[in-house]
Amino acid sequence: MTGHEGDAGQQRRTLRADAQRNEDRLLEAAAAAFAREGAGASVKDIARAAGVGVGTLYRRFPSKELLIEAIYRQEVQRLCEAAPDLTATHPPVDALRTWMERFIDFMATKHGMAEALAVVLTDDSEKLHTRALLADAIAHLLSAVESEALARPGVRAQDVLMALGGISLIAASEDQRDLATRLIGLLLHGIVAS
Repeated sequence: MTGHEGDAGQQRRTLRADAQRNEDRLLEAAAAAFAREGAGASVKDIARAAGVGVGTLYRRFPSKELLIEAIYRQEVQRLCEAAPDLTATHPPVDALRTWMERFIDFMATKHGMAEALAVVLTDDSEKLHTRALLADAIAHLLSAVESEALARPGVRAQDVLMALGGISLIAASEDQRDLATRLIGLLLHGIVAS
């Protein structure tokens, strides 16, 4: 992990409730803009979509790279935290399918920020750490499927993660989000025993 994490954690603890709401809206608006328009998305448009001034955006994120890094970290955290929530509220296979769909949406956002992320995330250990976090989330979901005796033997979380990465690349290159959903159905067919 980079040194920014400690800084971000310290800043996060000191935010007032209204400042936290502004930051959350900024990150959400920026994630949508980058997914839609790529790294060239306008910071002014992001601020406007979040309902804040551009000065507020620059006070929280002095550069576009820091904004992109914050989005990336937040999206990874949300995705990983979703796994136990989904298994608590959905049948196991539905939880896995829902998480996979969210992963594809996360990857769409990440693809939109790819150029900037290449500059921001230069540490290979951070990339490996992110993969490990995502694989742990998948392992949790697979465990729920296995507990209901619904999984085929030998399904590994890392393999599922790699397959989802491939699905996201294919769907992005074809510019067809619905293709990802169909391919997720095929992947689930390989995971879930009939």
